[in-house]
Amino acid sequence: MNEPLTPSKDPLHGITLEALLTDLVSRHGWEELGRDVDIRCFNFDPSIKSSLTFLRKTPWARKKVEDIYIRDHVRCDSGQAQLNQTSRHNSE
Repeated sequence: MNEPLTPSKDPLHGITLEALLTDLVSRHGWEELGRDVDIRCFNFDPSIKSSLTFLRKTPWARKKVEDIYIRDHVRCDSGQAQLNQTSRHNSE
């Protein structure tokens, strides 16, 4: 029968590596990413294209970048939840 679709528990579900990297570059910049993940494509003439090529071939580096993205979005999501609770409390 038709079972309802359950949402994926994978926080990266539906997010491309390119979208993830573009978001991180806009939030942190190449310099900060290069400090967090010391790889040449972040520190010397960085570009999305060269970084995607490297990250797709290098699992340990991709994992570090994905972990930074997840950490950022968990922090944003919990901050939004706190903001929503505060707003509701203040409106009562």
